[in-house]
Amino acid sequence: MATRTLHLFCLFVCSLAIIKSECSKDLGSYNVTKTILKNAVSKGAVCLDGSPPAYHFEPGFGGGVGNWIVQLSGGAWCTNVKECQYRIWDKNVGSTNFTDSWTFQGIYSENPTTNPDFYNWNKVFVRYCDGGAFTGDVEYVDHVTNLHFRGARIFEAVMEDLLAKGLKNAKNVCKFYVTPILAGSSAGGYPTMLYCDHFRSLLPNTPRVKCLVDSGYFIHVKNPMQASGFEKIYNSLLTLHGSTKALPKSCTSKMNPLLCFFPENMQQHIKTPLFIAMSAFDYYQIKTTIDPNADRCVENRTCTECQNKAFREFRSEFLSALPKSNNPKLRGVFIDSVIHHSALSYRWTPENAILINNLSAPKAFADWYFDRKYWYVIDKHDLPIPTAKDRRT
Repeated sequence: MATRTLHLFCLFVCSLAIIKSECSKDLGSYNVTKTILKNAVSKGAVCLDGSPPAYHFEPGFGGGVGNWIVQLSGGAWCTNVKECQYRIWDKNVGSTNFTDSWTFQGIYSENPTTNPDFYNWNKVFVRYCDGGAFTGDVEYVDHVTNLHFRGARIFEAVMEDLLAKGLKNAKNVCKFYVTPILAGSSAGGYPTMLYCDHFRSLLPNTPRVKCLVDSGYFIHVKNPMQASGFEKIYNSLLTLHGSTKALPKSCTSKMNPLLCFFPENMQQHIKTPLFIAMSAFDYYQIKTTIDPNADRCVENRTCTECQNKAFREFRSEFLSALPKSNNPKLRGVFIDSVIHHSALSYRWTPENAILINNLSAPKAFADWYFDRKYWYVIDKHDLPIPTAKDRRT
């Protein structure tokens, strides 16, 4: 009798979910209110301004109630006290200043036509409020600036809350099993790699745990002048944010902690399957590495031979820094040549996705994630393609 009652209950829940899917959210985008983790403050897990962290959560439904995607949002870094203060005052960083809602779209869309593989999953978007890519952990707080560098604690507090919310035990509901993804865009891409194995360890009984890095694979180039941009950023994470303790000892025992921030070094210490989606000419990477105005000649189609030479040399270094192609099951990639940055929202739809030989990043990732086909795709163009140009490369 109890088994029959549970079965009927599950059918009822799933039927309601189908009604929700078909009637309430026909559009690909929708707003989700924020959840503030007030209890995280007692653990020292706070934003730059001392306010509690926040995330946006939309429960899954139907066959997706046991599946989760958790995205760490990006937004650059603050590399000194002045920048961090500006981040609070001008960028409204801190849960009390964040907008009450966030637009879910792209891979978070609930439209089964445009997002067939993930439309009904549990979806979490973690707000970025520490300025140190979720890696900082400094106990001391300067009473003059009142700046807190606690990004690593924020990650732990959010994971703890999500586990209690069903991330860990969802498989016990109606016999659905947990299928989680940890994803990150831009500055959220590095902590996605950093915490990928840890995320998997939190879910020891799940059959499939994988990670997705979107436009966050910022490489360490050989030219010292070009390398200085990201070196400065990552040095600040070590000194200002106290991020060294977050780095894997398997890496820091072999090289300078600074080098462990670069993904070509970090990914070697990750055992969990990882998918990298990025442009070989990522907008933020080329502006930081090659020239702050590097994108202009591309968009205006006025690049000189000297500029094209710099682009080709950078592309060669970038491709060499990617994981090797001999095991795409463990390391999948989708590398296009269009100048852009981040794809999980706007560019994760059929009408906006960039194509390589008629294959899109959303399709490549979904195939790879569900073990349908292990893609390792690199666009053949050795020069950047303007954003405005046809997306089919």
